[in-house]
Amino acid sequence: MTRLIAGFAGSLSLSVPKSGTRPTSDRVREAIFSALEARDLVDGARVLDLYAGSGALGLEAASRGAVEVTLVEKAASAARVCQANARLVEQQAARFGVNPAPRIRVVTRAAHPAVAGLSGELDLVFIDPPYDVADAEVTELLVALVPHLAEDAVVALERSSRSPAPAVVAGLAQDRTATYGETAVHWLSRDAD
Repeated sequence: MTRLIAGFAGSLSLSVPKSGTRPTSDRVREAIFSALEARDLVDGARVLDLYAGSGALGLEAASRGAVEVTLVEKAASAARVCQANARLVEQQAARFGVNPAPRIRVVTRAAHPAVAGLSGELDLVFIDPPYDVADAEVTELLVALVPHLAEDAVVALERSSRSPAPAVVAGLAQDRTATYGETAVHWLSRDAD
């Protein structure tokens, strides 16, 4: 189990897939959202959570005011966990009369085909692939994401702290990297071109 940290669904317990995922720790999630809220990037955001696992990152964003959240998880068992967790967050939104209630959807696909099928612009993207996903695959994913990013969009990419920084991708600027034990969070933003 993991818990949402803040917002209308704060303290809500979420299920975690039995295997095959590496949930983002509460400490890292709190650091990510503190940075995002300091820049007022969550409220009203359109969010994509790739390699969603339990959906905790995207659902934390929903709890804190994101209006659209898409959770992408290719493992069917983990996608079912995401769906169950999304329902819990939607129930909390209804219970507290959140208006507008966040629109949450779960897509059971691999990250690349899911990005290829996107429509509309994204304000915030979480990418938390398994650490054994090759750097080249992450770079290809970032390239595919660029056309779907809003002008002020932010991407939070989690990798092993032993992995190199992500490759430079046209249309994205690397802002900074924060390290929390085994986890490094690389912050990327839409390049001004």
